[in-house]
Amino acid sequence: MKSKLQTWIPGGLLGVGLLGFIDATYLTIKHYTQGEITCSITNGCDVVTSSIYSEIFGIPVALLGALFYLTMVVAMIAYLDRKNEKILRLASCFTIAGLLASIYFVSLQAFVLHAWCQYCIGSAITSTTLFVFGMIYLYHQRKA
Repeated sequence: MKSKLQTWIPGGLLGVGLLGFIDATYLTIKHYTQGEITCSITNGCDVVTSSIYSEIFGIPVALLGALFYLTMVVAMIAYLDRKNEKILRLASCFTIAGLLASIYFVSLQAFVLHAWCQYCIGSAITSTTLFVFGMIYLYHQRKA
């Protein structure tokens, strides 16, 4: 019999991963089209998204984020299709990378750029939520 945890964690990872993918894809499109990113909640989206920290080796950070979230979405679809616990465990461990990246980029906004991008904060929230879901799953797996 499936536990409630096995039911809601994959769905949560999938749903939050989709939200993160939409957010990061929007920023990626704006980067490549050089479209203006308007902030309605914060001030500084343009400062953050056009800073030297917005690319790593010429690759937009937003694209790397979109790939991270897409990986989570594909992993959860694969898990839901195959019910292979290894996929869920690996995806849960992978959320650590998203959390570490978010801590780094939020720190840059706060302490280096002194500007805030609401879409970047949204991504930090989604990656942190993925991390929390992943750690809940891993914690319960250890106890089982």
